[in-house]
Amino acid sequence: MHTLSGKQLHQLFLQGDKSAEQIATYFLNRIAAFDPAVNSFLAVCKDHVLESARALDEKKRLGKRLGKLAGIPIAIKDNIHIKGMITTCASKFLENYVAPYSATVIKRIEQEDGIFIGKTNLDEFAMGSSNENSAYKLCYNPWNLAHSPGGSSGGSAASVAARLAPISLGSDTGGSIRQPAAFCGILGFKPTYGRVSRYGLVAYGSSLDQIGPFAHTSEDIALMMEVLGGSCPNDPTTIQESPLPYIDRLEESIQGKTIGVPWHFLETLSPELKENFQMALTSFEQMGVRIIDVDLDLCRYSTAVYYIIAPAEASTNLARFDGIRYGKRSKAAESIDTIYDYSKLEGYGTEVKKRILLGTFVLSSGYCDAYYKKAMKVRTLILQQYQKAFEKCDIIAMPTAPTPSFAIGAIKDPLKMYFQDLYTLSANLAGIPAISVPSGLSKDDLPLSIQLQGPQQEDQRVVRFAHHFCKKNPFAARIPPLFDKEATL
Repeated sequence: MHTLSGKQLHQLFLQGDKSAEQIATYFLNRIAAFDPAVNSFLAVCKDHVLESARALDEKKRLGKRLGKLAGIPIAIKDNIHIKGMITTCASKFLENYVAPYSATVIKRIEQEDGIFIGKTNLDEFAMGSSNENSAYKLCYNPWNLAHSPGGSSGGSAASVAARLAPISLGSDTGGSIRQPAAFCGILGFKPTYGRVSRYGLVAYGSSLDQIGPFAHTSEDIALMMEVLGGSCPNDPTTIQESPLPYIDRLEESIQGKTIGVPWHFLETLSPELKENFQMALTSFEQMGVRIIDVDLDLCRYSTAVYYIIAPAEASTNLARFDGIRYGKRSKAAESIDTIYDYSKLEGYGTEVKKRILLGTFVLSSGYCDAYYKKAMKVRTLILQQYQKAFEKCDIIAMPTAPTPSFAIGAIKDPLKMYFQDLYTLSANLAGIPAISVPSGLSKDDLPLSIQLQGPQQEDQRVVRFAHHFCKKNPFAARIPPLFDKEATL
């Protein structure tokens, strides 16, 4: 069953070929057999999973309405709340924090009868591009266990790539869905900012964060977006409209459409990535799509702008974790001041402390105008340049990452690590939808991907272009050789 998509598992369940309990048990067995090599999960609630599956089987037996996700196991990034379960954000600070409520996306999945299979690994508080910042354990890339699965949603990407779950959820602040999707050879979609409610997502950068799905088929991405999208009374930043139809629009022709490529911005591409990218563009041309050059030169400043704005927002958002209202309280603390100081000192990892300090600095008196306000002005200019580019084209294409997956521990310089997000950050700064789609293998047999970006609120268009590319280039259906086998316990 690991070769099947979520949509196919749903059909198996509806047709009575497999019960929800059988499907859930199958994936629980795969997790038990294979996840020790990958570490994609921080928690697997076996009893809860089986209880939910049996309740779904009973619902089917009674002839009640079954939701769009009935029979589909779904992995959830461990910075998204599920009521009654621990949400750690891969931080020691929250190792015993039990969520008092469920995120909006969780409620919507429950309403459509999805089965939560477990909570996945991530960089602590979603801060990182390699999953090396998890406070609990390293996560590994299923294509090469010595390599990074990407970050911060590395566990969610790795779980789908290894077929430990057909679908997972991640969060994307600067590429944290798309970059790990690219590293792990699957699809990862970041919706338009406000398309999916952030209520119940532990905030990193509130003006940048967006929840989105991972899958190994475009149909599953479309299916999840039909469930996840829509306005939410608990999140005033959501777009005030009903969920959009994605599946019915997947087959609409893209012939005669235009893809813009910012060639000048991409001039530093390595020969291997450039060749793969050109092949992907040729594939679109064969489908009747026109390729033109567009100007997105301001995107070269995305890294500098992002690493001012995101840490600034993080320093504010993480101020709540004080050892009193939330999280770890230091046993060494003897006063209110030492509770604050020692709890954060002991609870936070190095990368989190670094970004909080950076964010506090750029917001401090005397530096806010010089750094934060200037970064916000450049962010507006980047958005305006995107809007001008989309006047000439329907979709913008570029690689998802500047390199294939790198070996764990290979990047020591934090600035080099930050530049791993060079091609993904601008979509978050502009609030536009973007998807990473597998496009081949490197000379070292590591996945390569193309990224497709669309205008704000044109999420359906982005998913449709990805669907046509996947039909012509079915790389996403490939399974890492180590995991293309049945589980034996």
